[in-house]
Amino acid sequence: MSVIVTDTGFGQDDWNASFTPLAEAPANDMAAIDLASDTDPDALPRVLNAQIVRIDFPSFADGRGFTLARRLRDLGFTGRLRARGHVVSDQYAMARRSGFDEVEISDDLAARQPEGEWQFRANWTAHNYQARLRA
Repeated sequence: MSVIVTDTGFGQDDWNASFTPLAEAPANDMAAIDLASDTDPDALPRVLNAQIVRIDFPSFADGRGFTLARRLRDLGFTGRLRARGHVVSDQYAMARRSGFDEVEISDDLAARQPEGEWQFRANWTAHNYQARLRA
């Protein structure tokens, strides 16, 4: 099972349809797409009409998913954007600033990093050093 992390804390997954890897998705069915962390950024316009895109994080040290999320948002993607895999609570603010709406973590990770650790970082807009520099 997995846990969905949002600014309000831990929750259950409310998405009931299955995800399709981008390489296997027919052009006319882009409802729920899985993107690997090594997805070619030139392929991103293909998923702009998807309802939800889930980007894989194979390791907490692999930040390519953050770049893909930011590119998708910059291209105009307005659907749900979910990080999935090895994202740790310390990365939650970065995930939200990159454009993710939510993070999907394993039950094991949720046990090691309880909800309070994630909620501590939920006020991600208040601790944005870039905004302070612009002021």
